[in-house]
Amino acid sequence: MRWPLDDQTIFNHHSHMVTRRFILGAVGLTTPLLAAGKSADSNRTDAPKKAQTLPLVVSTWDFGVAANKAAWAVLSAGGRSVDAVEAGARIPEADLQNHTVGRAGYPDRDGHVTLDASIMDEFGNCGAVAAMEFIAHPISVARRVMDETPHVLLVGEGATQFAVEQGFVREQLLTPESRRAWEKWLKSSSGYHSVPNRENASFSGKSPQGTPVPGGPGNHDTIGMLAIDAHGNLAGACTTSGMAWKMRGRVGDSPIIGAGLYVDNDVGGATSTGVGEEVIRNAGSFLVVELMRQGRSPEEACREAVNRILKRKKERASDFQVGFLAVNKAGHIGAWAVQKGFTYAVCDASNQSALYDSQSFTAAGTL
Repeated sequence: MRWPLDDQTIFNHHSHMVTRRFILGAVGLTTPLLAAGKSADSNRTDAPKKAQTLPLVVSTWDFGVAANKAAWAVLSAGGRSVDAVEAGARIPEADLQNHTVGRAGYPDRDGHVTLDASIMDEFGNCGAVAAMEFIAHPISVARRVMDETPHVLLVGEGATQFAVEQGFVREQLLTPESRRAWEKWLKSSSGYHSVPNRENASFSGKSPQGTPVPGGPGNHDTIGMLAIDAHGNLAGACTTSGMAWKMRGRVGDSPIIGAGLYVDNDVGGATSTGVGEEVIRNAGSFLVVELMRQGRSPEEACREAVNRILKRKKERASDFQVGFLAVNKAGHIGAWAVQKGFTYAVCDASNQSALYDSQSFTAAGTL
């Protein structure tokens, strides 16, 4: 297949991959999904303790299950990890029920839907776009930045112009549903409020405005993906519509190489989730990879990265969520978050629908 694909093509190609759990979960409903021997709505197991078989793909949040399956279609056929993460990231980007990623993302406070994404391959090549409007698949534009330009990051109108020149379709991304939610927010808002775990279909809380999750006022997330192909090569991708009702021009960690995503083919890869400003201040994903280089396990590295954020923000720890997900060269996986509730999906030859709870400082009782 050649990219970019239109949404109908990608959904037809992967129609067997988009599970009922994914569709219902995206609109705040629940139905069982087997994950490592347990349903997605029961207490999930901790991270797998041994290295996973290769190839392998992992991603953030419950909606990572469907994205992983699209990536797995590439990996299981012997494809490159970078092609796999691009294919996987396009699934939530195209889902009209997902208000934290892609074409149905909620707008900024001025009503503009702006998208961010980054991608990185096994050779250290990388590309990204930020604050891009009118293009539904920022991950594929980021891939073109990586493959077709000498640059790493294109932003705003320049990113949109480049995408159109590359053959991407310019379209209005503010859906009727998103417009209604924005107009409601305009009438009731007293300012932006970040709600931890807004992205997770199993999170049962509500925003300060009383809107059920997922989506709605206060969402602030992405999908981050990491893959190792059959040749042992790593790649990663990260894509988001950013914080709902953000200030015009705001960019989070997702398109920042070393913050929302970092891959080193000799060591491993990491991605982040949650409030991007906190991740950027600590170069979080780069830090996780460097800690793994020094001998830490993925889980230990993620825990230390979160701990460094909390050293500066412990008095506000109950107000925000940050989590990291990492995989090392051998296929060991680990995650850690500030708040309980961050989940991640794992896919390999033995199970394409595994879902795990991340460890967290609140669950450990150490906040």
